[in-house]
Formats: sequence, structure tokens, C-alpha cells
Amino acid sequence: MLALRLARGARPLVLTRRLLVAAASAGVGFLLLSALTHALAHPEDPSASVLRLVWCLVPLAATVHFAVTVARTDPGTRPRGGLSAVGLGPARLAALAAASTAIAATLGSALALLFFLHLRGDLTGLPFDGAAAELLAADRPLPAAAALTLLALPPLTATAAAVLALRPRPRRTAARTTPPDPDHAPAPADLATMPGGLPWGCALTAAGLAIGVYTARTGTGGDVPLPGDLGADPAGVLTGWAVTAVGLAVAGPALTHVAGRLLQLAGPGAVRLLSGRILMAEARRIGRPLGVVSAVAAAVIAAVTLSGEGSRPFGPLTGLGAALVIACTTATLLVTAAEARRVRSDVRTELRRMGAPGSALRAAAGLRVVALLTVFAPLTWAIATLAAAPLRG
Repeated sequence: MLALRLARGARPLVLTRRLLVAAASAGVGFLLLSALTHALAHPEDPSASVLRLVWCLVPLAATVHFAVTVARTDPGTRPRGGLSAVGLGPARLAALAAASTAIAATLGSALALLFFLHLRGDLTGLPFDGAAAELLAADRPLPAAAALTLLALPPLTATAAAVLALRPRPRRTAARTTPPDPDHAPAPADLATMPGGLPWGCALTAAGLAIGVYTARTGTGGDVPLPGDLGADPAGVLTGWAVTAVGLAVAGPALTHVAGRLLQLAGPGAVRLLSGRILMAEARRIGRPLGVVSAVAAAVIAAVTLSGEGSRPFGPLTGLGAALVIACTTATLLVTAAEARRVRSDVRTELRRMGAPGSALRAAAGLRVVALLTVFAPLTWAIATLAAAPLRG
């Protein structure tokens, strides 16, 4: 009940984020139901239906990632002074955030079921009744238990991920044996130390590309609406892309830190120094969403290249899944960037109080975008080229 009251009293921007989670959950639910109807219409080819379910895991993962990001940045569940006294400690606030995620995702699954039944022709009285009856196997009865099980997958997965991500962690305290020396004080950990994960990220990215190359010509294919003339194992191709995306997400914070270092080379001025320091400080926060967006952009480039060269175009369900992945990863990056902007609002206020012009702050923001594009754009293009090369006919 408290989660519903918080959702009703949320600000428009927060409510919009939750509605976007519901929309993403609805899209995933529709894809899962479409895979179910394909299995009903083609009982003689179960492997193709399984591969369609595998394809649904990609937008499901993107939706869960977006839902966890929205739950993490929900201001209604942010710890504030005095809440612990009324029983709203960190654990209770994390539970409220998970409950809000469950409500939004369940709403999306319900909308997916209604829209699916409407396009299938089971619900009448609205425009476009039965518009996709043939595609959604309207001549076959829909098993209610299987449909509800698939529709429960997005809410359960998103809620479980939110609980794991937001669970309270014990703080580690280390006792000092000697007082710190003010003349030799260590630099802040978020500026002097590069985030770890770059070697592992490079290794995972290389492994994902290797999996894609290995499975490019070894599989028997399958009736899966993937773009291009893929004489490959589609499950292997998707597995390779998943490993590549994980590798880029792991390496993203270190690459963002490198972009901040590049801005400070060769005698930086105040604007370049400020921009580079902000990137270095926020590398751990925005690096992983940037890595995931880079992986998705590389997949889009490779898919568009293959669809132009091959004989198999994008199917409607493939397009829906790809649109969900692109929208969720982009929205995750935007929400993370907005949260980072909120965190450093005190810094902007202090800079303005010291007389820093607004044009300097805008120039610093533009330089950050340019630095990130300088690091991530060539990497994205190189990965897309390497991934698409073995899939060309």
C-alpha cells in the first residue's frame, strides 16, 4: 500500500520512468507470447520456437537492467534523515523500491496480455480486432497456464534483480594506527585510481567475438527472423553478442576514466580540467551503461550491414525486440546521466557562486560528450566490423 501511495504521489519525471518500465515489460511480454504462439502453430519444429525464446532473453535482460536503474534512482526510496525512526530504514526502502518495480512490470505484463488478445482477435469491440490473427495463431487455443507463466517472467526477474541490487550492504570500517599526514594526504580514490575491469572486459569482448566467428559457419541455421543471410547458428551468434556486451560493460568504467584522462593532456585549461575530472569521478557510475550502449550500437551497425547484403530482412517481431533493446539501453544511460547530474548539483552551485559563467559549464559538458565519442565510437565501429565480417555471405 505504501508503494502505491509513493507511486501516486511521485513527480512527473519519476512517474514517467515507471511508466517506461511498464512499457518495456509489456513489449517483452508480447514477445514471449508470440514465441508461445509460434510453438502452437509449428509443433513439428520445436527448435525454432526455442530459439525465439532465446531471442526474447535479450530484450528481457535490457528491460531488467533498465528497471533496476530506475529503482536505484527513485527519489521516493532514497534514505533521508528521520525515516529510520518510523521504521523506514535502508532495508525497508529497498523493499519499497522493489515493490514499485514489481507494480510497474506487472502492469506492463497485463497490458501485453490485453494487446496480444486484441490483435489475436480474442477481444472484440476495438479497432484492429484480429489484425495479427494469422501471425499469432488465432486458430489454436491459447494455453492459459503457459501464457501466465511467461507473463510472470518479466515482473519476477525485474523484482528479484532490484532486490539484489538494492539490498543494504554492511559498511567496512578500517581503524587507523597513525593519524594521516595533511602534507601527504592521498588523492581521492575516484580520481587517482583507474577503475578495474579493463583486462577482464577486453578478454570477454574478444571471447564474444571469437564465439561469433566460430559459430558463423558451423551451425545449421534455423527459422529465426534474424537479419542477413545467416547460415550460422543463431543461438551461437546471440551468445557471442551477449558475452561481448558483458565485456564492454565491464570495461566501460575504465574506458570512461581514460576519456577523462585524455581531456587533461597537454596543459589543460580550466574547462578541460573540470570536464576531465568530472568524467574520472563519474567513471564507475556511467561507464557500464556506456559500455552496454556501445555493444548495442555495434550490433545495430552489424545487423544493418547484414540486412543490406543478405536476403533475409528484419521481421516484425525481430524489429520489436531490437527496438526494445535500443530503447531500454538508451533510457538506462539517460537515467544514469540524469542521476549523475543531480549528484553533482552542489558542485555546479558552488562554481556559480564562485563566478564561473554558465557558458563554461556548458562547454565542459560538450567536451565530455566529445571525449566519450572519441573513445567509444571507434571501438564500436571496430567491434561491429569484426562481428559482421564472418557473417557475410
